[in-house]
Amino acid sequence: MTVKEVCEVTTVHEEVVNRVQKALPDVGAAVAIFKALADETRLKIAFSLTLEEEMCVCDVAAVIGSSVATASHHLRYLREQALAKSRRKGKMVYYSLADDHVHQLVKVAHEHTIEGVEHGNG
Repeated sequence: MTVKEVCEVTTVHEEVVNRVQKALPDVGAAVAIFKALADETRLKIAFSLTLEEEMCVCDVAAVIGSSVATASHHLRYLREQALAKSRRKGKMVYYSLADDHVHQLVKVAHEHTIEGVEHGNG
């Protein structure tokens, strides 16, 4: 049985709409997070940082197959969006995910894609 994508009649449930509109937060900051992770290279970097707690810029560049400058650009963008943090140790700069929320977000997104493939949706 195929479900139609639209309602066959237009009925607005005012109480539901009002309740949701009152509870709906400003989603601008969340949009920025998803926009940052919507880039394949940045998502690969973020996922890499779920596998290794901390990586230097050179290692990130090697993992994504790019120049150090390109890796640095993407890492800086993730840091500016509060998704990653960095620290300098001598002449090396190391990056890690900003916190456990980012780690969970990346892992859950990956798990969801696996789940979709297993259920024939991916």
